[in-house]
Amino acid sequence: MADVLEVPLWLWGAFAATVVGSLAVDLLAHRTAHVIGFKEAAAWSCLWVGLALAFAGVVFLVLGTKAGTEYTTAWLLEKSLSVDNLFVFAVIFAYFKVPRAYQHRVLFFGVMGALIFRGIFLSLGVAVVSRFTAVLFAFAAVLFYSTYKLLKGDEETFDPDKSFALRLLRKIVPVRDEYAGMKFFVKEAGKRVATPLLAVVAAIEGADLIFAVDSVPAVLAVSDDAFIVYTSNAFAILGLRALYFMLAGLLDRFHYLNKGLAIILSFIGVKLILQASHKMISSSIPEIPSPISLAVIVIVLAASVALSLLRPAPAHPAPGGEDEQEDPATMRPGPGSPLGAEREPRDDPP
Repeated sequence: MADVLEVPLWLWGAFAATVVGSLAVDLLAHRTAHVIGFKEAAAWSCLWVGLALAFAGVVFLVLGTKAGTEYTTAWLLEKSLSVDNLFVFAVIFAYFKVPRAYQHRVLFFGVMGALIFRGIFLSLGVAVVSRFTAVLFAFAAVLFYSTYKLLKGDEETFDPDKSFALRLLRKIVPVRDEYAGMKFFVKEAGKRVATPLLAVVAAIEGADLIFAVDSVPAVLAVSDDAFIVYTSNAFAILGLRALYFMLAGLLDRFHYLNKGLAIILSFIGVKLILQASHKMISSSIPEIPSPISLAVIVIVLAASVALSLLRPAPAHPAPGGEDEQEDPATMRPGPGSPLGAEREPRDDPP
């Protein structure tokens, strides 16, 4: 890992300004509800990737080659691990029958929450690692367990009904059955109640907390510098929405990605063990340099995608891939939803 970087205050300011400005532009561009097609999603995805790589160039110039390589490696690692999030987004949207026109609004607020919680978790992770190097062995064990689940193919399916965040929301505020356009709250009988759209945001946040269990230890294997780990995570998270809409109907085609992610996680686990052993046991134990880590991630991801395209899986519908035909402003969550049984859509009371 790198020594503590001397990050100039203006660089933190430039990062914050880029994130806030990008989110403001994104929000203004999507202020009216509409279905995001492949071309629009691809354009936004290129924008987010371009911003991330441009910031990588700034890191290379200001902080040096090592820091730039660590940032790029951490960003690409987080980007690859986020593929699992896309599958969960599809499951949650299908479960709640979220109209496609409103899915961007849900993910926008989900991303804002993820930026906050990842910042908290990464700050804690950096603080713990800097004081207790032995925790790296525990992080490696977490990654090896995730690898085992991915290779065995029996990883747990995310169940929105069991989401802690959703159960907590329902204890704090009543959640009504039907959607009310893009609103998160409405008044019924003089009382403020939440709409299912807010429940979906809570489920998305709950899912991100689960994925942070893998993501945080993995990125800390690349760097223990707060600036590197947070900025790389932030730019990867910012591009999640566009990536989802671009690949929403194609997720099942990349059926070898899980195997590739398993290889990446196991590699990162080994990297963590070597780093901890180098510091705690003997300095003669080698560490894996960041350029090698970056090369391994790129090669494994490219091979996974190539194999998925060369050896297609049997076709079957992807969750949430079908367009809803009901009136999106008055739709209700689907069967099994904790917000109420499925009934006919009805108009929202004036």
